[in-house]
Amino acid sequence: MDIISNFFNNFSWGQLIAPTVTLVLGIVFYRLLQSFFKAREKRNNNAVLQRQIINFIFILFLVIAFVLALPIKDSLQGQIIGLIGILLSASIALSSTTFLGNLMAGIWLRSVKNFRVGDLVEIGEHFGRITTRGLLHIELQNRERDLVTLPNMYLVQNPVTVMHNDGTIVSTEISLGYDVDHSIIEPLLIHAVEDAGLENPFVYIESLGDFSIVYKVHGLVKEINTMLSARSKLNGCVLDAIHKAGVEIVSPSFMNQRQVNEQTFIPTQRVQKDKSVIAPEDVIFDKAERAEKLDDLRKKAQDLDKEIAQLRNSLKESTDSESDKIQANIDKLKERQAKMHEYVKNKEKEVLKEGKDD
Repeated sequence: MDIISNFFNNFSWGQLIAPTVTLVLGIVFYRLLQSFFKAREKRNNNAVLQRQIINFIFILFLVIAFVLALPIKDSLQGQIIGLIGILLSASIALSSTTFLGNLMAGIWLRSVKNFRVGDLVEIGEHFGRITTRGLLHIELQNRERDLVTLPNMYLVQNPVTVMHNDGTIVSTEISLGYDVDHSIIEPLLIHAVEDAGLENPFVYIESLGDFSIVYKVHGLVKEINTMLSARSKLNGCVLDAIHKAGVEIVSPSFMNQRQVNEQTFIPTQRVQKDKSVIAPEDVIFDKAERAEKLDDLRKKAQDLDKEIAQLRNSLKESTDSESDKIQANIDKLKERQAKMHEYVKNKEKEVLKEGKDD
């Protein structure tokens, strides 16, 4: 009771001016900050990440400033700020391997910029195309068309292989017996790569086994998005090339295990009917394709911003006759940009909901 009575005896309403002004200014600056980031999100893909980080730092400093403005003793202020520091340090220590660990990993990955939405990547045992890049995770669409969510810490702890946009190497292995000379097999495999529509073919003799030789044939596929179908086509062309040359794809141990009366294992070729074949990538990576197109639209919107800024600079130096034309161009670009933002916003919601329950 003595503490409360002493507080009211020493209390004056003027002491509340400083903390009230601090709180009001903090709310005003916070709203201005949100308005700034809301406008920036339309032009910058990383604005969401920056907004979350800066909001956290701003609120932390606002709490400290409010405590310093309170009409309390310096020793008590020091204890409160020390308590905030202890709580912050404890949360970092306890969550560094989970939430904050993924947050730090996400910041590092953004700074490295080694991949983007739509890229084909291989991360550890996972392979697919990136559909979403979040603050704490990324989302892949794999070969089975399913969506796989990987935390950013997993990306930091495992090697990330990004398929080269200008083309990548696809390969396949085949094991053949020692009764066929490698100088006959290698030209056949090179010819198979060319028939598959791949470039820069080359062959490795991968290993010499007890009963067979393992050949590995490689080729460059230029269209990175057709990598899966290119590998399948390469396998088919290798089979056709080997069978047309009269070479059996069986090891000598096969004959030692089962009597087949000298029968050769080369299938009879049949004339194939023309069919409209759907590329597997069109079915497997449908969400990744749409996410990549949205990302490209965001970049085009950013380019429009630069173009509008250049026109505004030229507007200042233009004559009266030229200014009307320049202003008309600016208005058209701004209208086009607004439609683009609206389209991206609506499609982004559809892409995010795709494959998930509401």
